[in-house]
Amino acid sequence: MTLRLASVRRTAYSVFVATALGVSPLLAQQEPKLDVIYVPTPQEVVDRMLEMAEVKATDFVIDLGCGDGRMVVTAARKYGASGYGVDINPVRIQESNENAKKSGVTDKATFKVADLFQENIGKADVMTMYLLTEINRRLRPKILAELKPGSRVVSHAFDMGDWEPDQRDVVSSKQIYLWYVPAVIQGQWQIEGEEKMTLDLTQKYQMVSGKAATGARSAEVAGKLKGTEVTLTVTRDGAKKEYKGVVEGNEIKGIGGAWRARRT
Repeated sequence: MTLRLASVRRTAYSVFVATALGVSPLLAQQEPKLDVIYVPTPQEVVDRMLEMAEVKATDFVIDLGCGDGRMVVTAARKYGASGYGVDINPVRIQESNENAKKSGVTDKATFKVADLFQENIGKADVMTMYLLTEINRRLRPKILAELKPGSRVVSHAFDMGDWEPDQRDVVSSKQIYLWYVPAVIQGQWQIEGEEKMTLDLTQKYQMVSGKAATGARSAEVAGKLKGTEVTLTVTRDGAKKEYKGVVEGNEIKGIGGAWRARRT
């Protein structure tokens, strides 16, 4: 994975490095004018990022700023997952393809030169990043709009501003952040089941708040999403009642079948 730092023109340096790596100097000179300083993610951090994301063979992994491809190659080799990496530097893509070949995973791990802001990421079950917080923030609307609810986003070292991570860890002094892309449940819902109730919910990322009404009685609602899984706590006159369910489009199905809610 690649860390984007200040815009530094270093074509001569890139040619030197490319020659040392056996990469065509002509290819090295194709690096973008706004260069990428390559800082690889330590392998132990790569392993923990994939572990936190609970990668499995059926997952599709996209790595933005893939560097030498170690994230997607590891996901393919260790878990049998498929995916691809994106980097704006053609030298990094050549290295990535060589590493995939050495690991025998070219049928699962591919790489391409592309602008990560223009890339369609909607196919990802897991998306990994080693960018800057500023870039993460710029990507945040794209992540929320394009990734399906329940997709996992893992970042090495840098957070996403006021979108708090669902989980964090430290490996070899390196911060790792994990987010589950939340379903959208803001709006009005009608609960049916044990008790009929109208919900008027607001949402900020995975955090939910709002009001509940049963006839003339009202109550406070607080909740949290983990992808498509939601837990809502209704507090009325000091008494709390918890509702756990799974969001499926315009319906929330209560776990255990005791209740359900429909968007109104």
